[in-house]
Amino acid sequence: MKKWLVGLTFVMAGLILAACGTKQTEGDNSWKKVEEKQELTVATSGTLFPSSYYNDENKLVGYDVDVAKAVAKQLDLKIKFKEYNVDGQVTAVNRGEADFAANDFGMSKERSKKFALSSPIKHSFDSMIVRKSDNSGIHSLEDLKGKKAAGEPNTSYMKIAEKYGAKAVTYDNATNDQYLTDVANGRTDVILNDYYLQKMSVAALPDIPVKILEDVYFNANFTGFLFDKDNQTLKAKINEALATLKKDGTLEKISKQYFGTDVSVKPEQEVSEKVSAE
Repeated sequence: MKKWLVGLTFVMAGLILAACGTKQTEGDNSWKKVEEKQELTVATSGTLFPSSYYNDENKLVGYDVDVAKAVAKQLDLKIKFKEYNVDGQVTAVNRGEADFAANDFGMSKERSKKFALSSPIKHSFDSMIVRKSDNSGIHSLEDLKGKKAAGEPNTSYMKIAEKYGAKAVTYDNATNDQYLTDVANGRTDVILNDYYLQKMSVAALPDIPVKILEDVYFNANFTGFLFDKDNQTLKAKINEALATLKKDGTLEKISKQYFGTDVSVKPEQEVSEKVSAE
């Protein structure tokens, strides 16, 4: 009799958990809303080369932008972009003004409380840009103490820089040439960011005397589209589209167009050091 009661208890507990999960899914009409309006609204910056920027024809392009466009095409939807700085993009997603954000987003511990990421669209690691002449006096993360680190406020990169004692010099949706020029002329000393973004930025602006600090690579990571944590049905539908685009080679094609390599798969380079922004 006791065994039967124990068994019944586990069955009932399982039913309660299943019911809770069903209730959460039933209350989520995020995909239904997109399906009804037949359009995706996507938050981005328009200033982050090569993820989201304006080309010489004044057209919004970039890796994240083009992947978002490919997702919309796969789902037979129109797409509309709204431009904000990083904080503005996060707020737009939180308020429902955008269905998701596409701007090389990773997931910090703090952000994961309210938001979720799609399946990875880019695998990478972090690095630092310094002056070409003297490395800005930096040879390791520990050398950031007392240096001036450039970036947008509240990003994980700036939090890491401040954790190591750097002074934050913040910008509001500035372009790459402004960031690099300020490092070169000494207004700032260093920029922490994604390796592939930095590699492309330095290559695109060869006349600015800055470089990526060699052999100081950290935080193997991945980025994706940023969703409100409650919008699980929308995220699932976007992930289905991304899986198709990866399988048919679309992600690889877009990736090589912007990065010269396939960032939709994990890099071969070993990056062992893990640095927390917390």
